[in-house]
Amino acid sequence: MKSILLTMFDGLFNTKVGLALGGGAAKGVAHIGVLKALADAEVKVDYLAGTSVGSMVAALFAFGVDLDEIDKLARRLTLAKITTLRFTKTGLFATDSIHDLIVEHLGDVNIEDALIPLAIVATDITTGRPVILREGSLAQAVCASSAIPGIYSPVVIDGQTLVDGGLVQNVPLAPLKEMGAGVTIASHLSSVDQYPTPTHVLDVARNAFEIAVSENTRNQVAKADILLAMNLSQFSFRDNTDRYDELYSIGYDTCKAKIGTLRWYHRGNLLLYMWRALRQLAPFKVPELFTRL
Repeated sequence: MKSILLTMFDGLFNTKVGLALGGGAAKGVAHIGVLKALADAEVKVDYLAGTSVGSMVAALFAFGVDLDEIDKLARRLTLAKITTLRFTKTGLFATDSIHDLIVEHLGDVNIEDALIPLAIVATDITTGRPVILREGSLAQAVCASSAIPGIYSPVVIDGQTLVDGGLVQNVPLAPLKEMGAGVTIASHLSSVDQYPTPTHVLDVARNAFEIAVSENTRNQVAKADILLAMNLSQFSFRDNTDRYDELYSIGYDTCKAKIGTLRWYHRGNLLLYMWRALRQLAPFKVPELFTRL
């Protein structure tokens, strides 16, 4: 009882916003639209966490790259442009181009030097556990978080063999609470169980990957205070340059539609935390409608 009340009190006035940017390869353009909508509404992002393409966008934003610059960069990128062909026993491609992209635009920086506290999620392929990277080489962390198993070679960091964080936390909400966020927003690029018709071996691999992690992802995003769920099933995993504006707009409009909810969280934070504490104390089940508060 005492610990619950203390937790409630500590969170009463915590309206710091944590934003989780999920995986989705070339669909990550929608994340930029989300960030733009938050900026237009003057919502400050206090904490960032990213997986796979979400880690790239989060890294650029966390280190202060202007959204217009991120937009210009993203318009030129395709999966092919950030893929280095290198046949090895553990993968068909290397993440060297991703590494070079981060270093070119941000320098050889460390995660802990970000202007906005940043967490990048990868998976330890030998244990199956998430690895939350909050310090060390930013470029290496983004490479690890983006290394789709069987496609990209794993990245070794501090003796751990790491691959795409989407295997365990495709929309990385968990680190945000640990970092201090009072309100969490999940930008989820694969919210429906429908996938684009594959026209390339990479499409087949990515569809299989998304199918494998979908159930786990659904359970995780259910814990978000604000869920930005987008149906992007008609967009490619590899290249959306010809539909860039459409994809960007979906991210922007989805977030804009939820801005009112975020304002409600700020205005009604006391009521929110009292209700959350009541849920933990109550000897009965509360209606599903209210469990999403």
